[in-house]
Amino acid sequence: MSFLDRVLGRRQSELAQKLEPQISASTPVSGVTSPQSWLNNIGFGSQSNVKTLPRVTGVIAQKHATVFSCCNVIAGDLSKVPLKLYQRDSKGHEERVRDHPASYLLNVESSPGVPAIVSRYALAYAFCLRGRAYAYGPRDGAGELTLIDVVRQDGCTELRAGRSRFYEFEDGAGVYRRVPSRVMVHLRYMAEDGWTGRSPLEIAGESVGLALAGQEAAARTASGITTRAFLKMEDTFDSDEDYTRNAKRIRNALSDPDANGIPIIGSDDDIKSLDISAADQQLLQSRKFDREMIAGIYRVPPSKLQMLEYGVKANGEQQSIDYKADCLLHWGGFVEAQLMLGILTEEERRNGLFFKHDFNALLQSTTKERYEALNKAIGGPFMAPNEGRKIEGLEPVEGGDILNPAPNMTRDDEKPEGKKE
Repeated sequence: MSFLDRVLGRRQSELAQKLEPQISASTPVSGVTSPQSWLNNIGFGSQSNVKTLPRVTGVIAQKHATVFSCCNVIAGDLSKVPLKLYQRDSKGHEERVRDHPASYLLNVESSPGVPAIVSRYALAYAFCLRGRAYAYGPRDGAGELTLIDVVRQDGCTELRAGRSRFYEFEDGAGVYRRVPSRVMVHLRYMAEDGWTGRSPLEIAGESVGLALAGQEAAARTASGITTRAFLKMEDTFDSDEDYTRNAKRIRNALSDPDANGIPIIGSDDDIKSLDISAADQQLLQSRKFDREMIAGIYRVPPSKLQMLEYGVKANGEQQSIDYKADCLLHWGGFVEAQLMLGILTEEERRNGLFFKHDFNALLQSTTKERYEALNKAIGGPFMAPNEGRKIEGLEPVEGGDILNPAPNMTRDDEKPEGKKE
């Protein structure tokens, strides 16, 4: 080989070594072109040290009615109230912003043909259930937000390259994308590193696993199917094949729903049930405890789950206040803050724009209570008459923009004419 060939060959090998690897989530080297995925965020769930307990994931746990009720209540209330965009000035005054694209996308139509309430419910439900939720928020050439597309939660992969984050998913148009975090709405709960969301159900996996196991035991008891048992068979078979066939026949009979719990066995066979009876399980007490425990995980008051033994109609108003203060403000605060990061630009956030749920829409007072409150506010004086009429959907009246004087400031010091001292 000539000297020139050796030089050229070495140069080509150096160039080959400098070629960047192809973009692949499976590449072990972290970098912008090949970010690593968070394997602990795929959602394999929590497994108890007791291996026979069910593995707990959000998808599995929602089979428990109380888990579904908690997620449904929180997501339903967060999605049915208006999510308003405000701007706070340097003096702390807040003014409603109505002409921003996000106001329309979050309250009317989030993407073509998808109502905003559907998208917001899907995001909030996945957030409560899984501890993470994803939506795609692309922008046009002018930097304006064009849509908020909720993606399939199981089909979104999170990737990391240093402090940068990327997401791989299939959008609503069927296009497979890899996008940076600036065009992605990523809700995460109980994130130890600020990014990796965790489901509260998986955190309390052993307690939730007990609830799921109790539900399965209750289902077996109600159906009359014995699944926990041992079988004693006499060794009177001509071959191992006959023995195995008979064992499978009896095992299938035990789990056959049409058998009504009465399998057909041979005269020499003996079945011993290992299931605990409903009385021994204290079934009703354990089911009640499971409801209370799951409600506590989600901070949902028992009255919202129709657990009416904890209160009557007389204290329902106070329970609604507690529900707003302890539950909705907790979950809604996470949603507002993370929607702000995913939808608003840094410049808009620095200019004081932020989202806020209008929880006043949940306060459904009686007509008498509403009129009495407005009467006191207008005569306070706290509110102008036209402001009170606007709340009731009435047209303004002339002179209604002036605050009424306070009752103790209406004394007339002028003396009437013709009246002697």
